Amino acid sequence: MPVIKDPDSIAVAGPAIILVEPQLGENIGMVARAMANFGLSELRLVNPRDGWPSEKARAAASCADHVIDAVTVFDDLASALADLNFVFATTARQRDGFKSVRGPVEAGRLLRARHVMGQRTGILFGRERFGLYNDEVGLADEIVTFPVDPDFSSLNIAQAALLMSYEWMKSGLEDETKTNFSGPDMKSASKEELHGLFAYLEGALEARGYFRPAPKKPKMIDNLRAVLT
Repeated sequence: MPVIKDPDSIAVAGPAIILVEPQLGENIGMVARAMANFGLSELRLVNPRDGWPSEKARAAASCADHVIDAVTVFDDLASALADLNFVFATTARQRDGFKSVRGPVEAGRLLRARHVMGQRTGILFGRERFGLYNDEVGLADEIVTFPVDPDFSSLNIAQAALLMSYEWMKSGLEDETKTNFSGPDMKSASKEELHGLFAYLEGALEARGYFRPAPKKPKMIDNLRAVLT
């Protein structure tokens, strides 16, 4: 039997990720891992083929157990979306209709803005083999698609979830280029210090008999200085 949880009982840290009829537990687990990488925790499944819970999903989640443990399962898509205020449908194919189409960067920022306003949002992903039906896309508010090579546009659902999870987290950073850690703060040497280094090294190498044969010494010194500058 599916494990059904009340969505209102889940602490919402961002958009819900909704997978429609996912086939493989491994893919569900990899989606959970991608979500955890970027601070998302609410995963909803619509009629998973192999049922729920899934030990294969837990193993593939690579310790994202908090996502797996909080999974909610629904019998139909309308129920999975019922409590949400705004939903993006992901698709690689152009669809008939009048929905706005966004790229992932713009979609991430729009989701963030709605989240700040207190709205509950979601991102909808289709089946591994062929994605979403048109009527399922019709239940979403807008479409998000990725700028992929048109000759090879199919993404694994975990890859697609990773891209959108990343854009969600990036949209909340004060500086989108900021990293969690940085290299050492290095001060450039003055020319006086650099010339002193040249003199020291050249003197030490001369004392060790490095410059052989003697006629090549000027070129060797040029090369040494070139490396150091």
